[in-house]
Amino acid sequence: MKTIHAILLLPFLAAFVASCGDNKAAENKIRTEVIPVKLLPLNGQSAGTAAIAVSGQFTTDDETMLSFKTGGIIQSLLVKEGDAIKAGQLLATLNLTEINAQVTQAQLGFEKAQRDYNRVLHLYQDSVATLEQLQNAKTGMSIAEEQYKSAEFNRSHSQIRATSNGYVLRKLASEGQLVQGGTPVFETNGAQSGNWLLRVDLSNKQWAAIQQQDKATVEIESVAGKMFEGVVVRKTEGLNQASGTFRADIRLTGAKPAAIAYGMFGKAVIQPAGGAGTGVAANGTNTKSSITGAGNNGPWAVPYDALMEGDGSTGYVFITNDHKTAKKVTVTIGGMEKDQVIITNGLEQAAALIISGSAYLTDGSPISVK
Repeated sequence: MKTIHAILLLPFLAAFVASCGDNKAAENKIRTEVIPVKLLPLNGQSAGTAAIAVSGQFTTDDETMLSFKTGGIIQSLLVKEGDAIKAGQLLATLNLTEINAQVTQAQLGFEKAQRDYNRVLHLYQDSVATLEQLQNAKTGMSIAEEQYKSAEFNRSHSQIRATSNGYVLRKLASEGQLVQGGTPVFETNGAQSGNWLLRVDLSNKQWAAIQQQDKATVEIESVAGKMFEGVVVRKTEGLNQASGTFRADIRLTGAKPAAIAYGMFGKAVIQPAGGAGTGVAANGTNTKSSITGAGNNGPWAVPYDALMEGDGSTGYVFITNDHKTAKKVTVTIGGMEKDQVIITNGLEQAAALIISGSAYLTDGSPISVK
């Protein structure tokens, strides 16, 4: 019976061995089959220069809210919105009736304290008053003097003077209005100095791509057909909660335009100096077929198709350094854009990223570039 059972199992064993052989052959075929892929060059190897198109409004970095030191009724406003102003120019005054009364009271109090001190001093010299009484009188005189100085200081700041040459941007109060100390009355800037800035909004990807001192070309609607040079002088380190974007300031360099005003709309194209990639329009769309990070240290903006099995802040992609063999590497995910993933770490040593055909690859698979 054992012999009969063995004879009956032979066909099944033969089929199982043949099946295993077929699987190994198929696996070996997958490993040796050349997979066609598409590549995204990294670390400055793609053709072209990064260009980021942005838009914003012109401003200066010296906007100032001017106000009175003390509260009171506004007596006069001597300038209007749009007026040019010079440093030290008188712009507004308060009604001084109440303030002058306070100064007079402080002055009379100081004069009385001086008389009291002199009287006690003579009595002390005649051995009638004690040393403690003399010291108390001197302290009272010092306190009254400081109160007088404070009242004089408040009166001197019951008027508003321009802090620099510039323009009145906004008038925030009216004559006859009762205002508290510190309430803004005028908003001014130093636009006469020509230090114009184009303040632009940036997406996560755009913010990561640019750095301070990156060059830019600026277009102003009021000066049609002419481009101006600029440089990125500042970028915020936090998100603007109102707009959901980051911000950067582009300062105009070289020739200054004459036809420009605060709040005027402008456009710019920033050339990141760190590496190559595509242009990114103001709405976040790509102007070329690929995007790379700024230099070997990233970050890198890559298509979703290149990322395999992302899990939270990590995932893996396939790269190649010889354009012949695929290599599987782990990367750190820094964020998500509309149609791309921001990679912050893991591609420092990669020459090119595989962005098509990754689903058919294993570590070490031979590839051919489409």
